[in-house]
Amino acid sequence: MKEKHVAQMLRNRANKYGSREVFRYKHEDIYLSISWQTFKEQSEQIARFLLSKNIQTESKVGIYSQNRPQWTISDLAILSARATVVPMYPTATFGQLKYIIDETEMEILFVGDQDQLTIAQKALNETESLKYLVTFDCGESNDDHIISFKSLLEADYQTYSKQLEQQLSSVDTNDLATIIYTSGTTGEPKGVMLHHSQLMHAFKIHDQRLHLTDSDVSMCFLPLSHVFERTWTFYLLHCGGTNVYNLNPKAIIEELPKVKPTVMCVVPRFFEKTYDAIQQTAAKWPKAQKAIFDWAIKTGQDYIEYEKDGSKVPLSLGIKRSIANALVYKKVRKVFGGNIRYMPCAGSALNNFLLRFFHGIGLYICYGYGATETTATISCMPHQNYDFNYTGDIMPGIEVKVNEENMILVKGKTVFSGYYKKPQQTEEVLKDGWYYTGDQGSIPEAGKLHMTERIKDIIKTSTGKYISPQKVELELSKSKFIEQLCVIGDNRKYLTALIVPTYSAIEKLANSQNIKAQEMSMLLKEPLVYKLIEKEIEKYQSHLPKHEHVIQFHLLPEAFSIDNSMLTNSLKVRRKQVNQIYKEHIEAMY
Repeated sequence: MKEKHVAQMLRNRANKYGSREVFRYKHEDIYLSISWQTFKEQSEQIARFLLSKNIQTESKVGIYSQNRPQWTISDLAILSARATVVPMYPTATFGQLKYIIDETEMEILFVGDQDQLTIAQKALNETESLKYLVTFDCGESNDDHIISFKSLLEADYQTYSKQLEQQLSSVDTNDLATIIYTSGTTGEPKGVMLHHSQLMHAFKIHDQRLHLTDSDVSMCFLPLSHVFERTWTFYLLHCGGTNVYNLNPKAIIEELPKVKPTVMCVVPRFFEKTYDAIQQTAAKWPKAQKAIFDWAIKTGQDYIEYEKDGSKVPLSLGIKRSIANALVYKKVRKVFGGNIRYMPCAGSALNNFLLRFFHGIGLYICYGYGATETTATISCMPHQNYDFNYTGDIMPGIEVKVNEENMILVKGKTVFSGYYKKPQQTEEVLKDGWYYTGDQGSIPEAGKLHMTERIKDIIKTSTGKYISPQKVELELSKSKFIEQLCVIGDNRKYLTALIVPTYSAIEKLANSQNIKAQEMSMLLKEPLVYKLIEKEIEKYQSHLPKHEHVIQFHLLPEAFSIDNSMLTNSLKVRRKQVNQIYKEHIEAMY
């Protein structure tokens, strides 16, 4: 039977795999498992609860939590009742939460921990539509409108079994599956409407591009509220794989060797941090050990020039690579658990150097480009005959073209139907079936795509030069002393930058010079530190055209983060926000 609905698909997989493990999660210091059968039973129980509260087809039900098995169990439950899932970032503020609840007229909200419950309770009191909160990890409540997930599993909702079966038997591929609110770098959030038809088609085309089996284990690391991790989780389950939930993203490096995943979704920032850690460790080694490491890295770089084209590798190079693998690559890959086959990576630009570095040591990065509005993937690197200079091959059945502004336009069965209750914004980006992404790029050759920049981010200096800030940032971020930066210069005479230095490297430098400072803000005022960053900037921008050079910079004692609202939930810099917060420092540089 042809599957046409996510709930139908997941139910079929549960019937197929039964007692096999589908989820794994950490409880205290050990990992526990949940079977496919339990996944199905619990989601159906929660679905019956939803029906008991008069949840109808396409009623809006939210999930506001960190990653955990209950997230996906509730996701399937909502879809099984033919309702619409509205995920929210676990870091969402009350204002963000209230906006989404009011706009969608949400009736029930699933909540993660006590911090989220505090915000959700306020929303329960101050919004008209919200009637119930279901808590995952908050204990019992005396409030009849706040119900624990555990108590729902123990309650008797069997009288709604027939109604659930009727809902499941009448599912329609045109049912509205989810409304995903884009965090956005500017403006109010917009709810992207994705139907089951778009999700199911996404699984179909990924089957033609990726190699995923029911033996694969994935680490659920990025927020499930984001389209990337959520659709990947669905696709993993479509293939019968196991999902391991990571509650604390900051502890990911400690958990990978315990879980030993074969696949996992990541964002470029993950590789930037990992590369820095590898380099810092290598810098402490004796000269002989460091020489072996450098030789191994060069050997890997030579090897991938043949591998990427599917060419025959010279025998001598193959032997050298085997030695390098035994001496170096295996040890580095153990940091990731030792079993990684490949890692889908998207969300922002990935430095070409890092892409080559990790491929060279045998960690295949399936680098790609996508959007919430296109059910994630538009392009990604294939496993063979790939090119490091592009953002992957266009997905099967997806049409892509570039208009006169070099904007990427996308058409296909995975393109969204519009923004919820925002017809004007929908008309601005959906024209004749084409989605106008707002991203600049090119089609270097048939079937390949290269995304370069958000068009709104392009800088035009007062001298009339057009500059990609992302290009400059990627070059300067190669410095081990520069952790984050935001290049500025729109309608200005020259470029400047707000720079977050690598604090550990700065402290090490200061200690070597016997410079003592109680706070980072004081340390960054030291002339030695400023001169160091100045030299690093000159070094890494020397090959760029003069008009792309950063002339002035300011060092920041606080990193850009989601918590201080300077990063989006997908870890992109909110340029407008950064410009507003550091307005005085920016003006001083001019």
